[in-house]
Amino acid sequence: MTTPIELGLDTFGDIPRDDDGRLVSDAEAIRVTVEEAKIADATGVDVFTVGEHHRPDFAISSPETVLAGIATVTERIRLGSGVTVLSSDDPVRVFERFSTVDALSKGRAEVILGRGSFTESFPLFGFDLQDYEVLFEEKLELFHQLLDEKPVSWEGTTRPPLRNADVYPKTESGRLTTWVGVGGSPQSVIRTAKYGFGLMLAVIGGSPERFAPYVDLYHRATEQLGTTPGPIGIHSPGFVADTDEEAREIAYGPFKENRDQIGAERGWPPMRRAEFDQEIAHGSLYIGSPETVARKMVRTIRALGVGRFALKYSGGPVPVSARLRAVELFGTKVAPLVREMLAEDEG
Repeated sequence: MTTPIELGLDTFGDIPRDDDGRLVSDAEAIRVTVEEAKIADATGVDVFTVGEHHRPDFAISSPETVLAGIATVTERIRLGSGVTVLSSDDPVRVFERFSTVDALSKGRAEVILGRGSFTESFPLFGFDLQDYEVLFEEKLELFHQLLDEKPVSWEGTTRPPLRNADVYPKTESGRLTTWVGVGGSPQSVIRTAKYGFGLMLAVIGGSPERFAPYVDLYHRATEQLGTTPGPIGIHSPGFVADTDEEAREIAYGPFKENRDQIGAERGWPPMRRAEFDQEIAHGSLYIGSPETVARKMVRTIRALGVGRFALKYSGGPVPVSARLRAVELFGTKVAPLVREMLAEDEG
């Protein structure tokens, strides 16, 4: 590795269970997320990102609002969305909200833009799924212009035109750090390269190595398009406990519950334990003790040559106490082990 690796934690605000096995309220789930971010900040994690969803199993529908709360109780950790569904939002408002988070956090804000793996936000905010592609393309182009923090004139088909419009607040650095979340579309990789945004690969199943061609495509595309490449990162699900056995036993039930709920909506068969174990052994589930998770993360980082790894540290209704412990273990044990192993490569 030629640059220091960034190690992050990611959450969708999954609704956890309390010590009595009851699902907590949406409000409590959001407060738990803030506590987890405080632990991550205190234990040396580099980045904390929260996703946007509009469904009953996830509590966070407004990432920037949660990040604003986190900004006031943390000191050093970078704060981002994972992702902000730009297609069903307004680029001007997205910029204004995240530049506000950037002010509250003293320059620690990031935004990861995406089309989202769920589509609930489209009918919720009055958008037509038939416009799925054009909504993202036009709004991404506008957002790219807004990042210059100068008056913008823009015209498209998805919102009223802008005429020499200026947007506030400005960031102190002059530019908001921006990524695009990509799930496996070559066209999305090329689009990201076109604007020189950071590339965040959502690797949520199968062998991580199969995404190596997308990393290569991003580098080739930025070179051919004459843009400056941004950083490349990976987002994958996982869970950390003190032992491999404990991690698997805590994570399996909630993970299956969440996966089967989504699967029922999409026509997938129920997940079997063998699939779960296979994904841990050879796929993109990073579940186990700190050493097990760290070693697997390092293999992926080496294989793809990425500069950031963000672990979605719980899936489904994992108990609150187990989630807090997972965050603590990631910061105090997994992250140092990953850095140590990568430093050995440099040596």
